[in-house]
Amino acid sequence: MSATSKLSPAVAADFVLRGAGELVTMSAPPAAGLGALAGGALAAKDGVIVWVGREAELPQAVDLAPDGLDVDAEGRCVLPGFVDAHTHAPFAGSRAAEYGERLAGVSYGDILARGGGINVTVKATRQASEEELARLCRRRYDSMLRHGTTTAEVKSGYGLTAAAEAKQLRAAATPHALRRELTFLGAHIVPPEYDGRADDFIRLVCDEMTPACAPLARWCDVFCDEGAFSVGQARRVLVAGRAAGLGLRIHADELARSGGSMLAAELGCASADHLIHATWEEIAAMKAAGVVAVMLPGTSYTLGIPFAPARAFLEAGVIIALASDFNPGTCDCENLQMMISLACQGMRLTPDEALYAATVGGAAALRRGDVGSLEVGKRCDFSVLVAESRTELPYHFGVNLVSDVVLGGRVVVQDGVVPRAAPAPVPPREPAAQFPAGPSLEQGGAA
Repeated sequence: MSATSKLSPAVAADFVLRGAGELVTMSAPPAAGLGALAGGALAAKDGVIVWVGREAELPQAVDLAPDGLDVDAEGRCVLPGFVDAHTHAPFAGSRAAEYGERLAGVSYGDILARGGGINVTVKATRQASEEELARLCRRRYDSMLRHGTTTAEVKSGYGLTAAAEAKQLRAAATPHALRRELTFLGAHIVPPEYDGRADDFIRLVCDEMTPACAPLARWCDVFCDEGAFSVGQARRVLVAGRAAGLGLRIHADELARSGGSMLAAELGCASADHLIHATWEEIAAMKAAGVVAVMLPGTSYTLGIPFAPARAFLEAGVIIALASDFNPGTCDCENLQMMISLACQGMRLTPDEALYAATVGGAAALRRGDVGSLEVGKRCDFSVLVAESRTELPYHFGVNLVSDVVLGGRVVVQDGVVPRAAPAPVPPREPAAQFPAGPSLEQGGAA
């Protein structure tokens, strides 16, 4: 990107983007071309978009402040910032050796039985200081920004005590430009000290952990699946979370048809995530309840298991989101560009469907009406690709195609680098407008 300054009358602005070969606004569904503009431009004031149109109209439409920033995309493709609706960023330690063992044929059950698997992450995260976890989070947030993610949901879930979960959430809130939605996932798995006493642990989650962690988060999540928590246990956790003022999310139907998706519909969860074993019954219930289906293709890829039935959800008119599931055990990847490519190949989404799910879909899963598209009134969050077309994203895979990122009208990544002088931090629990009733995705696009 290059910078200059000065324009004239009409809408007052302190930021202008021009020179986009393709400005993908996401103002239209996939079937209608995503609202892409050839030779598009936009203007913003105080971090919010105030005008979008063709560059030829810019001089008459926008009055740029004398000290405003005028950015030239130099003919490249410009996209809304990705919205990653499912990550587990605040953790310590590595499980790379376990990955190799699984590829060699060692079962996860055997690894877990000898104290490995998630227990390794829980132990390392409990032992890490809050400062160390915050440092790790900042490094991972930098990587998310470099790959084009400007808003991310961030879960706890590796502390499994009130103090350790709160430590994770405070670390996740470390000052950083990335927009964050913090989620309390105290019921991620039964910790070793509660082995064989899952109901006792659920009582701890509801009676002690939730009151301690609710002030630090916006959402409550639970892992409702085979080998984790039952529908009855998950219901107790989510009801306690709702009573504490938290919105609801759920890990569901990843390892088996667990009943988690039906619980999501019953309780009106914002999202149900994974959904590999969801059937038409679950899909219909989620559609009726307005639950967003969060697809996590990176986990299917890493584990070598089937992909979630994304096309069935689309055909039913359920909103889908694409997320990374960035975590140390089953998907050590924070790159949503890669998830878009995997969704196209493994779920048979079109490039435009996948891109819509990684932006508008992610915003819907987080109930945010202020991000996910480049429209008047939305946050000025976008990335500039080292490509002229959005179709390069799934096609030219395995590399980072994002060159520059703007968040709230401020350049936070330039030529692939996060500047040393960090921009003003974005509060992790900033007020967010509810996602407006509306877009539902159907086969090939939205209704």
